[in-house]
Amino acid sequence: MIYTLTTNPAIDLNIESDKINPSIVNRTKSTKYSENGKGINVSKILKHYGIDSKVLGFFGGFSGKFIISQLNDQEIENDPVMVKEPTRINIFINDGKNEYKIVNKGSFVGKGKQKELYEKLENMNDCDYLVISGSLPNGIKKDIYYKILDICNKKSIKVIMDISSKILKDLLSYKPLLIKPNDEEINKIFGFKTESKEEIINALEKIHELGAQNILLTMGEKGLYFYNGDKILFCDTPRINLRSSACSGDASLGAFLSEWLFKNDLNLALKKSSAVGANVAESEGLGELKKVNNYISEVKIEEVK
Repeated sequence: MIYTLTTNPAIDLNIESDKINPSIVNRTKSTKYSENGKGINVSKILKHYGIDSKVLGFFGGFSGKFIISQLNDQEIENDPVMVKEPTRINIFINDGKNEYKIVNKGSFVGKGKQKELYEKLENMNDCDYLVISGSLPNGIKKDIYYKILDICNKKSIKVIMDISSKILKDLLSYKPLLIKPNDEEINKIFGFKTESKEEIINALEKIHELGAQNILLTMGEKGLYFYNGDKILFCDTPRINLRSSACSGDASLGAFLSEWLFKNDLNLALKKSSAVGANVAESEGLGELKKVNNYISEVKIEEVK
């Protein structure tokens, strides 16, 4: 069984408007609310491809209850830790030319609630993989990752990480099964440039040496790379009209895992990851994923080393 942990979930409010002007009433063309959070999106993509998972995380208030109800409606299992403050609402505005992202910090999570999460992890008997994704909310310090990975090591749970914190570099000593940074995070966390193929190869090899068993590097419209210590593969991406990039990286990871973990097909996993990420980026939220098969047939895999 695969579990996903979203410590700082959100409702995403996606707004489309013809133009945004200051000091006047701006009318929207469309508005959509969607349950969100990086691990939640992974679970939703896995569900779309027929793979069950269970959602863990901290949820609070009317917004947290909304997310849980949406997961229940989609028959996605969840085991929430409930907190007092409402789960955050993030706003993404597209005016037809630019995308504006307004992201909130998240609700406060005290030590008692953190302990409740540790106890859930300790008592899990069916968890083979744990996907840890996203940011930390108010009240949680970065050392939570050490405690979670200690529990996973003790229980032989394989860890997949998609976090943008600089602590990721230190966490590689735990030898996570997979990490999924983007090119900006490679620079911010590890200090490597990714402007050329040679720089990317160097970055992937150095990060593997630090402890990451496998690396999935997503670079938006520039494509994605995968390295497992043996070979480096590159997959290009289809051309699209960007609507919102908010969930595309999470969707790419979920699509990749659906093939790589459960069907052991690396090439198809990379193509599917690229196709799903692109289709989501041209949609509101995760969209309906109707173009994925067409995009899979378009993209190509290249062994770069």
